[in-house]
Amino acid sequence: MDRGIMRSTAREFRKYYNPELHGELRLDTNTNVLGPNPAAAEYLSKGKWELDQYPNTYSDRLREALGELYDLEADNFIAGNGSDELLDITFKTFTDWGDGCVVPVPSYTLYDYFVRLNGGKVICSELTEDFQLDTDDIIKQDAKIVIMPSPNNPTGNCFRTKDIEEVLSGFGGIVVVDEAYAEYGKDPMIGRVEEFDNLVVLRTFSKAYAMAALRVGYAAANRELAGMMSCVKIPYSLNMISEGAAIAALKDQDFIRRSTEMVREQRPALSAGLEKLGFRTFPSDSNFILAECPVDHSVFTEKLKAEGILIRDFGDKPRLKNCVRTTVGTPEQNSLLLEKAEKVIRECR
Repeated sequence: MDRGIMRSTAREFRKYYNPELHGELRLDTNTNVLGPNPAAAEYLSKGKWELDQYPNTYSDRLREALGELYDLEADNFIAGNGSDELLDITFKTFTDWGDGCVVPVPSYTLYDYFVRLNGGKVICSELTEDFQLDTDDIIKQDAKIVIMPSPNNPTGNCFRTKDIEEVLSGFGGIVVVDEAYAEYGKDPMIGRVEEFDNLVVLRTFSKAYAMAALRVGYAAANRELAGMMSCVKIPYSLNMISEGAAIAALKDQDFIRRSTEMVREQRPALSAGLEKLGFRTFPSDSNFILAECPVDHSVFTEKLKAEGILIRDFGDKPRLKNCVRTTVGTPEQNSLLLEKAEKVIRECR
């Protein structure tokens, strides 16, 4: 059937990244390489639920736990089915058909998807040569929302706090700071949402918290903005099992510390190893590294997959010519990656 039957804003969409798996080591999704969150796993092993009942409409217990962690109120938070749902809620709440939304280039590919799906117009703002925000370019745009991930995916670096503050004070609409990888980074904005009348911060349990399978995300904002977003959120979208596991995980901050410390120890070692193989690596504040390949990016990633390791290929994206992205693994995983990468590079030359 012709795609004309689809909503006009969705006709050009294609399926998201979905590799066929055959037991490869996954260094392509930037999840926690230490394995499942232990507190969440224990909760799931012992939990008993009233499966015939709905979960709490707005995940009140989780929002209260988040308030305790960040010294905010429960009403500063909106919880949902992964941070992608919170992205969708943000655009549904604050944009009308045809509104402009500023998206940094390069950044997370699904931003464009959510803007267009909700009838918005994507306004690209090129990052500077060192992958920082062009604040003047962002502020001058006629737009309702600007969204920026810090640390930025896929470049890995945090944006400067002073630049984020400049955008918050100079931009006339909503400023969304996506902190999916903030546990690995520096100077997060989540604790400052009551300082600004236009700040929305997004967070997830999929990365440092090692709970990607359970799809838990949340947004934080001042109580007025959060109240607006709560009215738009689909009721019951976060199931009671995932909510309970997330609450248990919040109580085990030692796991988060161990996870982030491991990345900070291994990241420079992996970067140095890649450099020795001829890669050009970019500075990272996250649990992944962006690197320019010494051989063709697509050939490299395909051959590496054949060797049993998956990484992400960004080599055809704007500003990322011949670049790939790999998760920072454990010492053993990183050694295996470097060993297989060396073999593939030799074969390509």
